[in-house]
Amino acid sequence: MEKYDGRGGAVRPDDPWYDVSASGRGAPAGTGARPEPVEVPPQAVAPGGEGEAASAAEIYREVRASAAFQEVRGRYRRFVVPASALFLVWYLAYVVAATTAPALMARPVLGPVNVALLAGLGQFASTFVLTWAYVRHARLRRDRLALDLRWETQQLTRGARG
Repeated sequence: MEKYDGRGGAVRPDDPWYDVSASGRGAPAGTGARPEPVEVPPQAVAPGGEGEAASAAEIYREVRASAAFQEVRGRYRRFVVPASALFLVWYLAYVVAATTAPALMARPVLGPVNVALLAGLGQFASTFVLTWAYVRHARLRRDRLALDLRWETQQLTRGARG
């Protein structure tokens, strides 16, 4: 079963890359109007009916229980939990120090720059450093495994669809 993509070509109804985006891709040029959604008959999406959906759900349950999935989740948690705790402690220390030790926070460091200003700027800097560290960790430790797992899962679900 094929559907019209609005540009003169046909695409498979189960292909998510050709869904209409929020920007109105596929609308007549210059109108800014969104194209009408295409009705896809239920039998085109799931020719196998209920049994096929159950097999896809079964595949996802198996993948979730697999060692590869647990490894990806474990690597994620081993980074996110300590990093989040450290950042929360650093933030709360700043707030507590600002409310309980105003004399310390008002102490000048360099001209008009005081401890509170440096700590506040440190909050911004630590946010950027934490973001960089998270992206680096994901790229080096999780992305390859997650993409491999995703590929295998898609292959299994395609096989279940027939």
